[in-house]
Order: sequence, then C-alpha cells, then structure tokens
Amino acid sequence: MFYDAIANNHGLAHDPFKALVSPRPIGWIGSVDANGVANLAPYSFFNAIGDAPKMVMFASDGRKDSVTNVEQSGEFSASMASRHLADNMNKSSVDAPADISEFGYAGLTAKPGHMIKAPHVAEAFSALECKVVNIFQPKTLDGTLSGYVVVIGQVVGIHIDPAVVTDGKIDMAKAAPLARLGYRDYSDGAQTFEMFRPVWDGDR
Repeated sequence: MFYDAIANNHGLAHDPFKALVSPRPIGWIGSVDANGVANLAPYSFFNAIGDAPKMVMFASDGRKDSVTNVEQSGEFSASMASRHLADNMNKSSVDAPADISEFGYAGLTAKPGHMIKAPHVAEAFSALECKVVNIFQPKTLDGTLSGYVVVIGQVVGIHIDPAVVTDGKIDMAKAAPLARLGYRDYSDGAQTFEMFRPVWDGDR
C-alpha cells in the first residue's frame, strides 16, 4: 500500500507512522523549575545525534513543563528507562500540575547532578547530564511552525551503574532499556507489552 502522508489517508484503524519509525529510545527527561520543583517526563521522540561532541535531542508536542523548565535553566538530565522501572516511567507520564514533582508521584528518587542542577532518576542504570545548545520549532513545508519544540543538549556528564557493565561494556541484557513502538506498545528487547498512560486524579 501507499498513502499520502500529509493527507494521512492510510485507511487503517490507527495511524501507523509511529509504529513504522520504531523502536525509539525513551528520553526520561529531568528538569527543575524556577521554584525548585523537580519535573520528570518520558519522551519517545528522543535520540542521540552525535558523539563528538556527545549530543542528544528530545521533541515535545507543545511547550510542556519540561520545555519551559529547560528554557529557563538551560539544562536537563536524561535517565535510562529500563524494564524494571517501566511502571514508574509510565506513572511519571501523568499530566500532573506544574507544582507536583513526578519523581515523588512515581515513587522515584531525584538524585542531584554533578554538573547541572537538574536531577536524574537515582534508580536508573544510567543518566546523562546535559546543557542546552539549541531550542527551536521546526518549520513545515509551507513555512509555518510545527507544534513541536526540539531541544538539543550537549552531554557534559554521564552516570553508569557498575551492575550493568560486563567485560568493560554495557551489558544490554542486564540494562534492558525500554523502547517505544507504535500505539501503546513498548519493548525491552526481549518482549513487547502494552502500557496505558495514567491520567492525573488530583491525588497529592
């Protein structure tokens, strides 16, 4: 089959685009707002874009709390979301008010950075400390701005749990990093499973 991606006339029950561009690593982005409230949110539009220097990017559908915080502070962390933290990661995706820290809500520990103020997930097997080098909204073919905000950061510090190092290499079987597939599907490299994003219920 072929279909016009702009018209999006695929004729399927669900849009296949994100299933086709997969697996995608999850950027578990940590930031802190001007009042010192730590924010944590998973982004499936995340990846490395280079290693000399080391740089990563994440894209947000609109100016969510993470983008606002990163714009103000100029820094963020990106923790590895592994299989053993899947439920915590999913819980941190809740649409909580800006004054609520998803770290605590998801039952996680916010660990201070060495080179940035933005915390990362202490329970994660690895985390990147990043400083922002660029924030922009991509243009569409007709020249208008898309609704997405792209954040590019240079990695200035890296945390690694020795528990996932075997013979001097990151043991991916032990790390079991989560990847986002299409729809509500995730993979840990061994199996595929579904998770449904939670909705904020006002429980503080």
